[in-house]
Amino acid sequence: MEMDALTALLAAAVSAGTPLLYAALGEILCERSGVLNLGVEGMMLAGAVCGFLAAVETKSPVAGAAAAMLAGGALAAVHAFMTVTLRVNQIISGLALALFGTGLSSYLGKHLIGVPLPVGPTALPIPGLADIPVAGAVLFRQDALVYASYLLVPLAWFWIHRTRPGLHLRAVGEDPAAADAAGVPVFRLRYAYILAGGMLAGLGGAYLSLFYAPCWVENMTAGRGWIALALVIFAVWSPLRALAGAWLFGGIEALGFRIQVLGAAVSPFFLKMLPYLFTIGVLVLFTAWHRRRRIGTPEALGLPYERE
Repeated sequence: MEMDALTALLAAAVSAGTPLLYAALGEILCERSGVLNLGVEGMMLAGAVCGFLAAVETKSPVAGAAAAMLAGGALAAVHAFMTVTLRVNQIISGLALALFGTGLSSYLGKHLIGVPLPVGPTALPIPGLADIPVAGAVLFRQDALVYASYLLVPLAWFWIHRTRPGLHLRAVGEDPAAADAAGVPVFRLRYAYILAGGMLAGLGGAYLSLFYAPCWVENMTAGRGWIALALVIFAVWSPLRALAGAWLFGGIEALGFRIQVLGAAVSPFFLKMLPYLFTIGVLVLFTAWHRRRRIGTPEALGLPYERE
């Protein structure tokens, strides 16, 4: 019985970590190009509400996921125009989009509160793999977007570290002037990766409203966009470490729910605080570590580039 409870907790950790993983992967690509995007929370909310709205209208979760990616990409396009073309301060632009996305999602989702999703989420056990003890129940009895994340993580790592476009991405994030002198299209690449990051953040939001908790509730991301930003630092800008970190953060969230279900004498408000307390702890530890050594932060992160 204890093993069943542990297996259920680990499976919940994978599911709870998936929206964080998508948002963190998008932010890794964005920051690797030298652009800081603090608007992840707003993009996730926009993706969540637009994805849910599209799924309700079309009765198709695929259409909902596509709409969510378009919504996140649209907000990211605004951020790209502001930071790359107009060279606005990246922190200010990101914060403005986070607030804008929050307000926009509340406005668009007013009539969606309490509306059921016509097509509920379904687990898709993988034949053979789903029967593996423990690991099968944890990893291979999930939904389609969880499986997609299994493929996206190694693909992102390979793209960044083992391909020529990935080399260009890292060059733009480290020294855009040198990359520009070598013929790398700095502005075009920054636009592309900001858009990709926004689309992945929107997809992370759609996972919340279509799979994790199939409904629409105002501010349903509950700060997950900010946790994803911390996760990027925790992962040292590596997609593989982001996977482990997302599942760890998801496990903290799932643990809080399990403790409530067991009826432990712990305040539910404290349990809801656990993921954020953990986030603060991670940032404190990594700040201390950063004082002793460079942890892989792109050199040009947050700095606008202007061709001389």
